[in-house]
Amino acid sequence: MNDKHKIRVLIIDDHAILRMGLTSLLETTGDIDVVGDASNGEAGLRKAVRLKPDVILLDLMMPGIDGVETMRRLRASIPTVRVLVLTTFGTADGISHALEAGALGAVMKNVEFPELVAAIRRTARGERVLSDEISRILQVDPPLPPLSPRQREILAALVQGLTNADIASKLDISFEMVKEHIKALFAKLGVANRAEAVAIALRKHIL
Repeated sequence: MNDKHKIRVLIIDDHAILRMGLTSLLETTGDIDVVGDASNGEAGLRKAVRLKPDVILLDLMMPGIDGVETMRRLRASIPTVRVLVLTTFGTADGISHALEAGALGAVMKNVEFPELVAAIRRTARGERVLSDEISRILQVDPPLPPLSPRQREILAALVQGLTNADIASKLDISFEMVKEHIKALFAKLGVANRAEAVAIALRKHIL
């Protein structure tokens, strides 16, 4: 196939071995050309602007800015960018937020290689791509509504095991205000107590 018709791919993932392995495998397809890779969101953004790839493979869990924020910045810098999330992140929240930010699809990193190639080709055509495993995750573990900065502070304090009095002192707010924030937080998370709130925070990697 003529190079000018190849799908130009940029890989943004913090695991060097994965980037190297994917590059080697994708180069065997004949119609996919890995034009670059990056180990974090900041570097990925710079390379995306410079290289203008057809498809970006984007990890969600990275040091610095995570995949969701990287996706938001990519859309702001390159509105036509086509992104396929490639992740081991097992909850719906990060995946859902990446899709809301503009990613065309998502597949798990344990996907079979032919399925990944097909997903890249579909993404290059502008099609929505969700692997069966991702679809199941979105169905059985629906994402939570976004938390406000204050609610995240309160939730972090609960994870740390702080009492209401401790939280009031730490955040310099009244004891009654802490109770109101916790009540609102529980309602948003759909939980009845601190233990359930902490369990969701840890399971969904909210913090």
